[in-house]
Amino acid sequence: MSRLKKYLIRVGIVVLVLAGLAVLLVGPWPTYSKGFENAGYYKNALAAIQKNGAEARITGSPGQLLAGWGASLITPATLVPMAGYGARNGKPAEGVHDDLFVKALALSDGQDVAVIVGADILLTPENVADLVRQAVAKQTPLTPNNIYFSASHTHDSLGAWGPGLVAKISAGKYQPDIPPFLADAYTTAIVKAYNSLGPAKLANGKIDAPEFIRNRTREAPVDSELSYMLIEKQTGERCYVVNYSAHPTTVGPKFMLYTAEYPGFLQRALERQGAAAMYVGGALGSSGPRAPEGPSDIDRAQAMGDALAKRVLDATAQPQFRTNLDIAAVGVGFDLPPFQLRISPRWRLSPFLPPILGVDRDGWMHAVRIGDILLVGAPGDFSGEISLKWKKWAAERGYTMWTSSFCADYAGYISPDQYYNDADAVREYETGMMSWTGPHQEAFFTALMEHLAEAVGPPQKPAATN
Repeated sequence: MSRLKKYLIRVGIVVLVLAGLAVLLVGPWPTYSKGFENAGYYKNALAAIQKNGAEARITGSPGQLLAGWGASLITPATLVPMAGYGARNGKPAEGVHDDLFVKALALSDGQDVAVIVGADILLTPENVADLVRQAVAKQTPLTPNNIYFSASHTHDSLGAWGPGLVAKISAGKYQPDIPPFLADAYTTAIVKAYNSLGPAKLANGKIDAPEFIRNRTREAPVDSELSYMLIEKQTGERCYVVNYSAHPTTVGPKFMLYTAEYPGFLQRALERQGAAAMYVGGALGSSGPRAPEGPSDIDRAQAMGDALAKRVLDATAQPQFRTNLDIAAVGVGFDLPPFQLRISPRWRLSPFLPPILGVDRDGWMHAVRIGDILLVGAPGDFSGEISLKWKKWAAERGYTMWTSSFCADYAGYISPDQYYNDADAVREYETGMMSWTGPHQEAFFTALMEHLAEAVGPPQKPAATN
C-alpha cells in the first residue's frame, strides 16, 4: 500500500472519529416525544416527595403562629458583571443606583418551620443554595425541607455566580468568590429570621393588577394576581411579603447600575410605612411588565413599584389577622426529563451537551403551606399561563396559591405543552432555545406540584381574629 493511500486512510479515520464525536457530544439527535409517567426519574421524584413529606407534622389544631424575619446586603463592594442581559457582554456594573438585599421570613406553628427567602437577584443559583443549606444547618436545626428559595429576577443585579457557558452569557465571567459571598448573606438573613421567631398574626389576600403586566410571547392570558401577606408580631413589628409575575425588565441592557428594579421600589415603598418588606418573584415566564409612563426607564420602574405598593397598602388598611396556622414545608431534588434543546421540529442537540454548556440536569421544587396558603416554587422561568391553571386547581381544593420561579435551580423556561409542537415553537425564545425539558414539561411539573400539595396537607382555615 502506497504511503499516500495510508495517509488518506488515517485522515479519513480521524475525520470519521471527529464527526462521530461531534454528533455524540453536540448533535443533531432525533427529537423524542415519549411521556414521563413510567420513567425512572419521575418515579424517583415521587418517592423523594413521599420521603421528605414524612417530616411534616400536619395538624388540625396548630399552636400560636410564630414569625421572624431578617435581611442582608448583597450589593458587592467591588463592581462585578451584571446578570440578566446577554447584550451587556459580561461588562461589570458602573455603579449602584439602589442597594440589593436578600431577605427571609421564618414561620412556625411550634413544630414545623418554613423559611421563605426572597432576593434582589436574577435567580438563586444551585451552587449558592447548596452552600446556604450547609451553613444554615450548622447554626440551626433547619433542613433543606425548611428553606424555600425564590428571587425577584431583576436583570440589574450582580452576576459572576455560575461556572459554564450558559451562566457566562447571562451573568458574566464566573468569579469563585461570589457564591460564598452570596451564601454568607443568605445564611445571615435566614439565621436572623429563625432566631427572631416570636408570637405573631398573619393576614393575606390578593388583588387583580392586570394594568402592570402583559403576555410578552403571544396573545394569551397572564397571571395578574398581586398576592400579599402581612405579618405582625406582638411587639408591633410588621413585615409585608408580596408576590407578582411581571418580569422586572422595565430597565434595559444599556442601564449599567445595580438596581432591584420595580420589586425593589415596591419593597422600599412598603418599608417607608415602618415595616419590613420582601418580594417573591412569581410566574415570570411569558410575563412582561407594563410600567407607567415616565421620563426614563428607571423612573417608570419606580412608578410601577410605588403603584403596586399602594395597592397592597390600600388592601391591608383593615387586615383580618389569624393567629393559629398549621405550617408544613416539603422540598425535593430530582432528575429532569431528557435534555431537548431543539434546532428543528425533528432534531435536537445532544443530551451529552449540558455539562459542556454548564447546565446540570437536576431540578428542585418546593411547597410551603401556611394554613390555606400554598406556595409552590419551580426551578426556572415558570409560565404565567400554567400558573393560572395551577391556581384554578388549587382554588377548587380550598387553597390560596402563590407560584414562584427560580426555586434553588434553573431548568430553562417551563412553558405550556399546548404550544410545544406549533410550527413556530422552535424559533421562539421561550419554547425553542430556552425550552430544555421536552414535550411534556407542563404535565411533568404539574404532576410534581400535585404530589407536593398532597405532601404538605389539606388547606386549614382557622377563625379570623384581630
